[in-house]
Amino acid sequence: MKQKGFIHLYTGGGKGKTTAAVGLTVRAKSRGLKVLFAQFMKAPDGGELELLEALKIKVIRFSDIRSPLFHPEADISKSREQALKALKKIEALFPRFDLVVLDEFTHLVRRGIINSKEALGFLRRKPEDLELVITGRGAPASMIKASHYVTRMLDVKHPLKSGIAARRGIEY
Repeated sequence: MKQKGFIHLYTGGGKGKTTAAVGLTVRAKSRGLKVLFAQFMKAPDGGELELLEALKIKVIRFSDIRSPLFHPEADISKSREQALKALKKIEALFPRFDLVVLDEFTHLVRRGIINSKEALGFLRRKPEDLELVITGRGAPASMIKASHYVTRMLDVKHPLKSGIAARRGIEY
């Protein structure tokens, strides 16, 4: 018998949101759960995703949805159309998985690509027994309220503030 699935949210300005989601993904897979890891708005060359695929975890990248923060030339209406299409695709896949990770999902709302109402509607349509993990900075209060687990990563100290560039294998 399946158990009730919860919504997990990893948010905040500190490092480790995606890393925590990847860790939970690996744990779930090691226990025989079927896992989907969907990533929004990140460059398609993240090393952890290749490792997840090598572990036979289903990975979907939506890197064509561009953040206006990093891509000021990005067409928001095109990104919105792609995001809504991506969410429909993920929703159609829900029944095939025990755990679904939506990496950088909060940015869809934070950057105005979809609105809070659309995001919450999507979250509410998850099957009762599906475990859902959401990551990203700046989660809106409504998303925090809708989640069962909320972890806020706090940026206390980071080498980037001292001018040290991100390091391959550590920050990306």
